[in-house]
Amino acid sequence: MKIMGLDYGDRRIGVAVSDVFGWTAQGVEVIERRREGDEYGRIAELASQHEIEEIVVGLPKNMNGSVGPRGEICKAFAEELRSRIDLPVHLWDERLTTVSAQRTLIEADVSRKKRKGIVDKMAAVLILQNYLDSKSKK
Repeated sequence: MKIMGLDYGDRRIGVAVSDVFGWTAQGVEVIERRREGDEYGRIAELASQHEIEEIVVGLPKNMNGSVGPRGEICKAFAEELRSRIDLPVHLWDERLTTVSAQRTLIEADVSRKKRKGIVDKMAAVLILQNYLDSKSKK
């Protein structure tokens, strides 16, 4: 069963997909949000192309576990995605995934310009991999 992970942002959405066994996550692309609503069509295309059976959207939470304004925006995105795509859509705690992705890229000596283009994709990979790991422990 293949699963898609999304790191939703104001300007970009990082996309990752799992292998068919649900063991590993790989980055696919970064969707640039240019016109409101275009991202849903691209997500649907990718879901079809990769034979996705469910989607995981990163939910940014505060360190105390509460959901702030950014989290509410992601919840609204997930709801809209559910209404447009006939697939299960789950929210997954993504605390510090973007920070972790940035740190990994800095340690790998990736330039600031290149980091900007791939950090969202890498954050999506971390969100999806954490979700996959939690499912394999059950």
